[in-house]
Amino acid sequence: MGNTTYLNGVQGARAQRRCASVDEKRLVKRLKRRDETAFNQLVRSHKGLVFNVCLRMLSNSAEAEDIAQDVFVRAFMSISSFRGDSKLSTWLYRIAVNLCKNRLKYHSRRKANAHTNIDDVVERSRASGCGRTTGEPNARPDEVLEGVRAEARVQRALMAVDEEFRRLLVLRDVHGLAYIDIMAITGLPEGTVKSRLHRARSALLKAYESDMKTHRHDNVS
Repeated sequence: MGNTTYLNGVQGARAQRRCASVDEKRLVKRLKRRDETAFNQLVRSHKGLVFNVCLRMLSNSAEAEDIAQDVFVRAFMSISSFRGDSKLSTWLYRIAVNLCKNRLKYHSRRKANAHTNIDDVVERSRASGCGRTTGEPNARPDEVLEGVRAEARVQRALMAVDEEFRRLLVLRDVHGLAYIDIMAITGLPEGTVKSRLHRARSALLKAYESDMKTHRHDNVS
């Protein structure tokens, strides 16, 4: 009985993946026909994830919204180049990551970063339900507050590490993408992804601990 239940579950999961794959292929075909309804469906399905990646990378909600809109416009304009080698969501992630990288370079060349609002980043990210957030639905008010503070410290630490490290941390640890998807997005081999991710986590920990020392007053009620 147990084996039968397990096999049914596995077969059901495979059927769902096949169905999702078929649906995605149909959506891509419609997009390639310049179907505006398909474009609206694409935006509805992926806007939360795309926006959250941009928000975590840039730490500025206005810029994140601007880049996220550009992601979908560019995707629609270049959909003919999508060969289906990866999931459609992975392709969108790649576009988002590259646009964020270009925006950060733009600010770096002018030696003036866009205004960041960590509190806004945390609020928007938690509200969207994207990424791994702290706190639980029935947590006490003091636990929720500490969760918000901890998440704000994580975001400040993310912004303190190198942009390449931040990109891997956002994709793997915030969005939980598989290595194969991260490889498709970044163009890096698996070994490089893993080694850089290890260094990125070490850098994030140092930045987090440094932020803890700098913002000790956050722990005072």
